[in-house]
Amino acid sequence: MNYLAHLFLAQATVESRVGNLLGDFAKGVVVAQLPKPVKNGLLNHRAVDRFTDNHTVVKQLKCLVGADRKRFAGIMLDMVFDHYLIKHWHHFSHRSFAASCDIYYQALDDGQVLMPPAMKHVTQRVIKQQWFTSYQTLEGIGFALDRIADRIRFDHAFYGSVEELITHQNEIESGFLAFFPELLQHVEAIKLES
Repeated sequence: MNYLAHLFLAQATVESRVGNLLGDFAKGVVVAQLPKPVKNGLLNHRAVDRFTDNHTVVKQLKCLVGADRKRFAGIMLDMVFDHYLIKHWHHFSHRSFAASCDIYYQALDDGQVLMPPAMKHVTQRVIKQQWFTSYQTLEGIGFALDRIADRIRFDHAFYGSVEELITHQNEIESGFLAFFPELLQHVEAIKLES
């Protein structure tokens, strides 16, 4: 899952939201030294990623990605799942998407002191550039994927990967709608942050 989904799956505290994003920035972090709510958020992030990576629907959706981009299929799905979460936000949240974004951006700003340097740098850009708003369209997802492609230091065919997501959008959207409620149930059942 990508940043928006991890924030959505966090508890309603700054520490939990920081921890639930920390999984993408935890290299070099001494987990035992984290405040307990941040650590529990990190553990929740990892559990969400394990569940997602091993889910039958997600594995099937990865098979839609062509051979030249197969190694990036997980990244592509993580990003586009944020798009479909936004599209179907009203099914999963009583709060509006815009109000939720304001809360998430504020939590990321308030939580800067809890973050390692790389995470601070990225989350400051997330806030300033209002990344989640751009995820409302597949074009916005494409722009974000191409920015990821810019950082890859080896030859690849990742640029323009949104075209595959557009080609298979019906299957991916249906897969997301089958998968995401099961993920919500899983997070509720494991209660890593209770």
